[in-house]
Order: sequence, then C-alpha cells, then structure tokens
Amino acid sequence: MRKKKALLLIDVQNDFCPGGTLAVKQADKIVPILNKYIRYFTEQKLPIFASRDWHARNTKHFKQFGGIWPKHCVQRTKGAQFHAKLRLSKQVIIVSKGIDPAKEGYSAFEAIDSNGIVLEKLLNILKVEELCVGGLATDYCVRSSALDALNKGFRVKLLTDAIKGVDLKPGDSDAAIRQMVKTGAKTITFESLKRIK
Repeated sequence: MRKKKALLLIDVQNDFCPGGTLAVKQADKIVPILNKYIRYFTEQKLPIFASRDWHARNTKHFKQFGGIWPKHCVQRTKGAQFHAKLRLSKQVIIVSKGIDPAKEGYSAFEAIDSNGIVLEKLLNILKVEELCVGGLATDYCVRSSALDALNKGFRVKLLTDAIKGVDLKPGDSDAAIRQMVKTGAKTITFESLKRIK
C-alpha cells in the first residue's frame, strides 16, 4: 500500500509576495506551479494544508519589538491574506501560526486549525505519512516546517519548483535545501511527482 501523502503549502500570503511588506523576490512565480499541485492532490483525493502567518500587532517577531522582521501578516489584514491567484478549494485545511506574540512561529508544526488542533494531530487523524512541502520562504518557514516534519517521523518531499527564499545572506536558501536533504528530505518537481504516483 502506498504511503498516504498530503500537500503542505507554506505561507503563500500577500506580505511575502511582490508589493508586500516582507516580499520574497519572485514569490508570485511559484503560485501557478502550486496551483498544479493543488489540482493534482484534489484529483487524487489527498489532504491539502495551507499554513499562514497570523501575527498579533505586537510580537517579538517584529523589529519594532526586538525581532528582525518588518511588520507583516498581521491578523485580518490584506497582507495576511493568501495570494489572490492561489486557488485554494474548500477542502484545504488552513492552519495558523505565529499567533503567540512571544514566539517566532516559523514552523507549520506550531500552527493550529480553526478548532485549535495542531497540525501534527491533524496529520495523524488523517493517517498521513508523507508531506509534499512548498511555499515561502525556503530558508525560514519552509525549512523549519520540513525539519520539524522529519524530526516527527514524517517523510518529506521538497517541491523545488514551488519554493522561493528570502536570502537575507546570499546562499541562505541553497544552504537550507542542503540541510533539509541531509536530514532526510527528498527533492521533487511536479513532473516527477506525477511519474511516481
């Protein structure tokens, strides 16, 4: 029996896309590719999760309060909304992270759904064993989420055609990918995913 897969989309939100307060270069270019993954997982009747930063206005995550980042993805603002061209269907389970103002909230494994259930429990309920991970940003939330998934015993496929990084320092994203692979993640693209279904 094949391992049950789920798609995990990380933080494809307006503030991380061009024009946002913490824009990742060319972040919007991965949206059409992510839509292909969403369509594929929907057709295969496999679970889809979408994480989002959902920060309070005052959080240690922001420069104003001692962090390293400009204010972004504040709850119920336009910047916190998913990118308008990301085609999230009704079946997609949205999980929110960064809610606690005392925590950084990089990993989707800190996220909860609308009922307050953490991502790991949701995955276990649905008997998911393997996560296909894409989104923003490679060197922060994608990296943290993938490493947490591996540490918790999930298999991870990193969607290399559907991630973009911040690269606060040049090479950060490449280093993050190397770390994820060294820890056990496999790298795939949409075309290779279709071949191994």
